[in-house]
Amino acid sequence: MILADENIDSRLVSFLRENGIKVAHVKEVRPGISDKEVIEISKNTSQIILTEDKDFGEWVYAHKEKSISVILLRYSSQAKLISKVLVDLIKSKNEDLIGKFSIVTANKIRIRSIK
Repeated sequence: MILADENIDSRLVSFLRENGIKVAHVKEVRPGISDKEVIEISKNTSQIILTEDKDFGEWVYAHKEKSISVILLRYSSQAKLISKVLVDLIKSKNEDLIGKFSIVTANKIRIRSIK
């Protein structure tokens, strides 16, 4: 299951849901919570954090936050293309994304283990 950060556009959340992906959207369930609270929800529910916020990289690599999984979206005007790339990634590598920090652009996917 995906935990979409508050900064994720509702249209992308809807697109994921329409494609059979279970998504909890922070904007719908707990608007205004901190990144740390998003991390705690993710850890307690084993959900992959979907975000556009680079601060989650800092949480993972600078603060050594463990036991989370993150997909960081990096795109500008390619929202439709990245939506399709994201659905394909989640459907094909769902379990392989656990414990990983993934960066997704319209042209490239980089998946690194969180150690």
